[in-house]
Amino acid sequence: MSGAELYTGPIIDAHHHVWEPRKHNYPWLSGALLVPHRYGDYTPVKRDYLPADYRRDAEGVNIAATVYVEAEWDPADPLGETRYVSGLAREHGLPNAIVAQAWLHRDDAGEVLAGQAAFGLVRSVRHKPEGAASPAEVAAGRRTLMSDERWRSGYALLERHGLHFDLQTPWWNLAEAAELARDFPRTTLIVNHAGVPGDRSPETLAGWRAGMEALAARPNVVVKISGLCLPGRAWSVDDNAEVVATILRLFGPQRVMFGSNFPVDGLCASFGEIFDGFRRIASSWSPAEQRAMFWETGLRIYRPELSDANRGMPTA
Repeated sequence: MSGAELYTGPIIDAHHHVWEPRKHNYPWLSGALLVPHRYGDYTPVKRDYLPADYRRDAEGVNIAATVYVEAEWDPADPLGETRYVSGLAREHGLPNAIVAQAWLHRDDAGEVLAGQAAFGLVRSVRHKPEGAASPAEVAAGRRTLMSDERWRSGYALLERHGLHFDLQTPWWNLAEAAELARDFPRTTLIVNHAGVPGDRSPETLAGWRAGMEALAARPNVVVKISGLCLPGRAWSVDDNAEVVATILRLFGPQRVMFGSNFPVDGLCASFGEIFDGFRRIASSWSPAEQRAMFWETGLRIYRPELSDANRGMPTA
């Protein structure tokens, strides 16, 4: 890999949110409730965050398109979230693609998937598969919904609707995710938040690395490098360089995307600080490799509908 200067080309932000928790029901955001979160106290993000706020945070970063990821809106109304975000996209020109909510083990999974696929911007769905809450539980034999036959029946419908699956699960469940990717080779599995690598201790990173190696062996798996904050710490290259470099080595730039996870990652750093950190870590890669990571992979996987201002952006 040849040396290169910091990337300055177009960027697809493959993971962000917008919301109005006082207007709509997000059980974890609306009201005074605080649920356990890997970043700790997330009170500062329990506020409206709209496209104008996103653009203000991203000012100075060459964002050409964005991908909205479901934000745990009221699970009784998954289509309502997609309808709301689609309306924001029409009005504001972003987001340019949507990862929608779908509970794959529910009786209405088929109906919900068909409904989500009917929206023009929906490319994928997400459902955090509850299950093993620690490495010890995995060692004791506990599995997640990824191994539940009813949930898998819902997952099997994704191919019919041309939908990907965005997976967010702790690192200790990644080997199980690799089995899921193996069993459904025609469905693209998008690993969120770098596989949630945890506290960066040598023992944790060794377990995370093993899971990511298993996933990398499956050609239908891609990874979003996002959500890398550590509770109580500012985002730093030192904390994240090994994680990012490992992902790039295992998957290659054609299977890696970058995401801001804003506004949530704003708890630990500014938008510019996070993306500048990513650029610095990736700067040893060639210009073509950097372009693949920051632009081409997201373009291929999420097929964003570019706004009028960005229609002149290159497509390859």
